[in-house]
Amino acid sequence: MFTINQIREAHAKVKSGADFPGYVQEIKNLGVLSYDTFVSDGHTTYKDRNGTSTESEAKYANLQIAPLSDIKTLKHCLKIHQQGQTDYMTFGKQAAESGVEKWTVDTASMTCVYFDLAGNKMLLETIS
Repeated sequence: MFTINQIREAHAKVKSGADFPGYVQEIKNLGVLSYDTFVSDGHTTYKDRNGTSTESEAKYANLQIAPLSDIKTLKHCLKIHQQGQTDYMTFGKQAAESGVEKWTVDTASMTCVYFDLAGNKMLLETIS
């Protein structure tokens, strides 16, 4: 089973969204099958192939999630984040303003799905 410290070490290498695919591949190699990151405070629940999970601590003070989802704004914020124009905290704030409650990464299918407060899929992206 992977540890939160191993995941922290992998995440420490991420400077912008441009580094995200490498991070996902690295934690996949550690045995992470999927994870859910909650935008409200940045905590993440990681799951392995055996159904075991571990949770990280909150990364920042609570953010208010917009009650209405805005997919167009999310796409724009994601695009500039992936280009390295914003840091993780900025993207988190922008995701909250776009109505994102959480995102789920599946390392087997190498996808990331963004969900709103009602649990609706806002956007699915392929990680490459």
